[in-house]
Amino acid sequence: MALLTADQITAADDRSWEDVDVPEWGGTVRVLCLSGTDRNAYQQSLVVLGPNGSVQRMNMQDQMARLLAKSLVDENFQRLFTDKDIKALGAKNGAVLHRLSEIAQRLSGLRKEDVEAKAGNSDAAQSGASTTD
Repeated sequence: MALLTADQITAADDRSWEDVDVPEWGGTVRVLCLSGTDRNAYQQSLVVLGPNGSVQRMNMQDQMARLLAKSLVDENFQRLFTDKDIKALGAKNGAVLHRLSEIAQRLSGLRKEDVEAKAGNSDAAQSGASTTD
C-alpha cells in the first residue's frame, strides 16, 4: 500500500455522523463526530488546572451540552450551536442530552471502552526502518 500524501490526508472524508430521531423535540438531529481540534477543546474544557499546572479538578458543568454544541450540525455540517449557546442547550431535557451525548461520544471515540480498545491496538510492532533518531 502506498504512503499517503498530506493532500490526500486533508482531502479524505473521514468524519462519521448519525441522524437521530428526537421525538421530544419533534424531529431529527444530525450528530457529527468531533474533529481533532474540537475534541481537544472539549477535553480541555473538562479539566481545571491549579496554579502549578496540575489537574485541580474536573469541570463537569454542562459537559453534555458542551459536547453536543460541538457535535450537532445541520444538513450542511455547520454547527447548530455556538459555545455561547451551551447554557440554553444545557437547559433541555437531560435524558435527551444524555442519549445524544452517548452517540457523540461513540462517534468521536470518547467512551472509556473506545479509548481502551485503541490503547490495546497500539502495541503492534512497528514495521520497516525508522528514519528518525
